[in-house]
Amino acid sequence: MSMSKTTNTYNRQNWEDAEFPILCQTCLGDNPYVRMIKERFGKECKICTRPFTIFRWCPGARMRFKKTEVCQTCARIKNVCQTCLLDLEYGLPIQVRDAALKVADNLPQSDVNKEYYIQNIDAQLQDGDGTEAAGAVGRSLAANDMLTKLARTAPYYKRNRPHICSFWVKGECKRGEECPYRHDKPNEPDDPLCEQNIKDRYYGRNDPVAEKIMKRAASLPVLEPPEDRNITTLYVGNLPEEITEPELRDQFYQYGEIRSIALVPRQTCAFVQYTKRSAAELAAERTFNKLVLHGRKSSIKWAHSQAKQGAAVKTDRRFDVAGIPPPSAKPNDYFNLRQEQINVMPAGMKLHQLPANLVPASAYQMYSQPSYAAPYSGLDGAADGEGAASTSTSGGNIDVIPPPPGQMAYPSQDASRMGALKK
Repeated sequence: MSMSKTTNTYNRQNWEDAEFPILCQTCLGDNPYVRMIKERFGKECKICTRPFTIFRWCPGARMRFKKTEVCQTCARIKNVCQTCLLDLEYGLPIQVRDAALKVADNLPQSDVNKEYYIQNIDAQLQDGDGTEAAGAVGRSLAANDMLTKLARTAPYYKRNRPHICSFWVKGECKRGEECPYRHDKPNEPDDPLCEQNIKDRYYGRNDPVAEKIMKRAASLPVLEPPEDRNITTLYVGNLPEEITEPELRDQFYQYGEIRSIALVPRQTCAFVQYTKRSAAELAAERTFNKLVLHGRKSSIKWAHSQAKQGAAVKTDRRFDVAGIPPPSAKPNDYFNLRQEQINVMPAGMKLHQLPANLVPASAYQMYSQPSYAAPYSGLDGAADGEGAASTSTSGGNIDVIPPPPGQMAYPSQDASRMGALKK
């Protein structure tokens, strides 16, 4: 059926002509010099079936080409990206966002009612600057604790990877590294994530990705306060390197009076101590899994005093070895010796040539036990106080140090094998 010229002209006036798409950071890619192909009225919107201007681009190296799927009017009604249909503020599916904000935006389903509704929305958007969401979503966009916990703080570029090569799955791909598709194992056929409908995602119904995220939200961890009421310090981890102490103070002072802030740049963490326990509990509740500083999500924990953690039990790991006497109860303090305890070795004399009167008794504490004989006790001239010259010529037993009684435990205890005796 042919349409009249007037009707065709009226319908063309409702078609959408845009200069730049509405995209999220993930779909746009990490390339700041991205090149896009623009085609006016190149395709019809998958929601309202109106022709609109489509854009096609490559978000990065080894990524698949992406294009806009819905018109900008439908994207502004739900405040979503034109390509992935995820929320522009939180990066979550529409079903999760509407459930958290308790939004009931019942869009018309029939073609006639849908066209009338879209025309009214276009009239509302012309009065604004184009940066605000329309409909019930635009009136209810407010801070939400659950959405803040589930939101992504960084782009997820893995979503832009190429599709899996079907020939590689069958073992018939002959392109090798030149294949533009991904050579990877596909998901199971009965995986619910494989059955996604763009209309169900847009209207927020039967979305398997949203159901998976909502199950994860039900099992989110909770930060329990410690039993010790004297603990008022919070540990803030995963901080950006450029963070400063005044910025942390401005962030945490809204929950109560702060006693001190200790910033540890090397460990990218900080310790915030409050004057009251109630203020610390309020800060932990408001910032746990919600604090984002310079685009990075920080971790919040309770800090415990090191003195109250309990010292480790020290055990004596020494053991008795045959032939070795037990250690002395009072070891020598070699750093605080008195003048009478210091002896100077004569020039040209070896250590094993020292007479008994030059060796302090404290140096032989290990032989002072009843089961050991004192060294040099049986040598000639040891008790007469003779000089070094007469000692070197008397007998030949001065070079032999009597070993301790009993069998030696280790060969290294034999003085003759360690170079201690003059040969």
